[in-house]
Amino acid sequence: MAGHSQFKNIMHRKGKQDAVRSKLFSKLAREITVSAKLGLPDPNMNPRLRAAILAARAENMPKDNIDRAIKKASGGDAENYDEIRYEGYGPGGVAVIVEALTDNRNRTASEVRSYFTKSGGNLAETGAVSFMFDRVGQIEFDAAKASEDAMMEAAIEAGADDVSSSEDGHVVVTTVENLNEVAAALEAKFGEPRKSGLVWKPQNTIAVDDEVAEKLLRLVETLEDNDDVQNVYANFEVSDAVMAKLSA
Repeated sequence: MAGHSQFKNIMHRKGKQDAVRSKLFSKLAREITVSAKLGLPDPNMNPRLRAAILAARAENMPKDNIDRAIKKASGGDAENYDEIRYEGYGPGGVAVIVEALTDNRNRTASEVRSYFTKSGGNLAETGAVSFMFDRVGQIEFDAAKASEDAMMEAAIEAGADDVSSSEDGHVVVTTVENLNEVAAALEAKFGEPRKSGLVWKPQNTIAVDDEVAEKLLRLVETLEDNDDVQNVYANFEVSDAVMAKLSA
């Protein structure tokens, strides 16, 4: 989702960096704890936990924090979180998927609904927009890990479906079923990826103008600022010119 990394960069430039990092670490720790609780506490035997740890490392989360989150899963004080997916339409009719981990369904649903309403959009039923996305596995490597040709060749050999390379890095797309196998093969060849996991990839994107883009970015930023929200996906595309203007 092209807009995702772009508005992520804008979000991280806003507000007090310490507060932003603290909130991010809390979300990463929550995912690690839930992943360890639902499966084995060993990342080598638990793909979801491994993905959560990779995400934490990518954000420079201290090892002690990661270990503490894993241990919390086996302790009696570990909270119980429900995994919920919200779907709706943002400004301009853009489809939005929100993934959350919450200990209070009513609170989270109410807050997410209010964000959509205030943005001029609306929260819809589960399944209302997800048909416009594909659930896929995605593995990301830094650009320095391999040349475009080397990554393409290795990914195809490993059974990946698609590869895109740029100065920002390599993004390998797989089916949900092949994610772990492809990730293991590529890691053996290029080392640890910066990110690996399941994502919602839009089948098509909608180009939006300045006004709609600003409203959408504000909605996404508000959603991602919520403690319970883990990921936000949307099917819009913002031009470089609009992004430059909004991030100025």
